Amino acid sequence: MTMSTITPHHSIGLPQPRLHRFQKPRLKPHLFPLHSSKENSASISTSTSTSFEKQGAEEGIPIEDVTTLAKFQSRHNHIRVLEVSRRADHPLAGSRLLLLDIPGNIHSISHLFHPLTSSYFDVFATLPPIIPSGPIAILGFGAGSAARLVLNLYPKTIIHGYELDPSVISVAREFFGLFKLEKQYRNQISISVSDAIEAIPTMADGFYSGILVDLFLKGSVIPQLQDKDTWKELKKKLDKNGRIMVNCGGRCVESEDPRRDGNVVKEETLKAMSEVFGKDKLFVLNLGGTKEEDSWVGLTGALPDLEGWKVIMPTALRCYVDMWKPYINVTNTYKYIRNECTRK
Repeated sequence: MTMSTITPHHSIGLPQPRLHRFQKPRLKPHLFPLHSSKENSASISTSTSTSFEKQGAEEGIPIEDVTTLAKFQSRHNHIRVLEVSRRADHPLAGSRLLLLDIPGNIHSISHLFHPLTSSYFDVFATLPPIIPSGPIAILGFGAGSAARLVLNLYPKTIIHGYELDPSVISVAREFFGLFKLEKQYRNQISISVSDAIEAIPTMADGFYSGILVDLFLKGSVIPQLQDKDTWKELKKKLDKNGRIMVNCGGRCVESEDPRRDGNVVKEETLKAMSEVFGKDKLFVLNLGGTKEEDSWVGLTGALPDLEGWKVIMPTALRCYVDMWKPYINVTNTYKYIRNECTRK
């Protein structure tokens, strides 16, 4: 197995916070439905592996600890913005959440007092140290969770975001601090309100040092990501040593269309990627502690120098480095062991 060396990308401008002392919430998609417990008290569930009726109240947040800040139907999404009380005994306490579909999948998360999310957004933030210096594209910008974390950690990064729904960007500016982020990094962040897939031909070849892909619609990874032609086009947009990191979903996903099984879609997405990048140049990371709650992230390119990768990352993110496994057969043989990141 080939390994690539680490070239410093950006300086880190943030103190090294610790992750929550809770089990990692299964995010993006991450179910947040309202339901009634056996005691008839409504709660918000954090489980994605069973139907709402079968989920125990012990898995949820009491409804009195959740405030709905916005709720409306846009052209593309069923938008809800929730705020979880700081009093809640839960990893999401003190956060704002963006839900974009009927099942209640979380598409952005923002904590008031610390930047880390204890979710796949933190994994996305490990990409800059292993790519050349240069702009990063975020396909599926959402409310800017990935952009905010990357800029906090690597303040010199240039980010180009692509978001389909203009209402999502409006919500991000009003409730998730995007307006402030754009003002603070006004020469470093730009957002195109457009279909990210349709925008690919307009991107210059070899332009991006990294691409973060987080494209979901109606609770499922979009079908275009199961098409190898999409990945061929995206590969053209990368710098010679650039990489793509992808939220591939998994069993944690609940789609509005029951035919879009999260695990099947994840497998088809990774298969399409492997046909373009090669099975030896595709690695996967699973955030789920059990088979039923798995949530997968994919990474292209040769395996980085793991120790070198750790050295130039904040301490709180180093735990993710050893979680990467080769794609070859891993999704069928993966051992579901709770990782160290969930214990921080």
